[in-house]
Amino acid sequence: MFDYSARPDLLKGRIIMVTGAGRGIGAAAAKAYAAHGATVLLLGKTEANLSQVYDEIEAAGHPKPAVIPFNLETALPHQYDELAAMIESEFGHIDGLLHNASIIGPRTPLEQLSGDNFMRVMQINVNAMFMLTSTLLPLLKLSKDASVIFTSSSVGRKGRAYWGAYGVSKFATEGLMQTLADELEGVAPVRSNSINPGATRTSMRAQAYPGENPENNPLPEQIMPVYLYLMGPDSTGVNGQAFNAQ
Repeated sequence: MFDYSARPDLLKGRIIMVTGAGRGIGAAAAKAYAAHGATVLLLGKTEANLSQVYDEIEAAGHPKPAVIPFNLETALPHQYDELAAMIESEFGHIDGLLHNASIIGPRTPLEQLSGDNFMRVMQINVNAMFMLTSTLLPLLKLSKDASVIFTSSSVGRKGRAYWGAYGVSKFATEGLMQTLADELEGVAPVRSNSINPGATRTSMRAQAYPGENPENNPLPEQIMPVYLYLMGPDSTGVNGQAFNAQ
């Protein structure tokens, strides 16, 4: 496990958006960020899940989060602009963006992968992530110290059979992270890094590995040290790096 202990007020006063914040790693990260003082913008497509995370954060006495229902699969360019305008008017800027939302899609040989399935995975995992990054970049640049975290995978660092669209999307994720990091190096107070969560006890992992005993994998809460490290000031200057949570 990544060795880092976050001080309680690590993210005090920071405004951080988490995509796919309704469950799994996204929900765990949102709660961890809030517990360390951040105002968290919970973005996801299922409002009921986001509201549950909202209620848990509020009940714990942490800074009041915001629920942002937003469908990354169907959102059009003007909706990203409207989202950025809303955030600017409500919050003025943002200090962090965790790209966590992803889908696996069918695990099948490339030969049997339909174009529709390939494009759906790329739409959510790559296109939407680019749109959100580019639209929110002006608001990130207004921060004194901003961090963008991309969620990768071991299959986005070395290609593996039958991971098709998902694997390709995670290679693209690493490429987007590296390109952004290189462009912003020494130019803006925004750093960009990726995290491979590794095997974690989530519904997405269970979908990918139905035969696996989930009890052998850590809970999302247990892999949070690297998520806190990269989102807080202790990682200032760390840019363009690929991290492993475990």
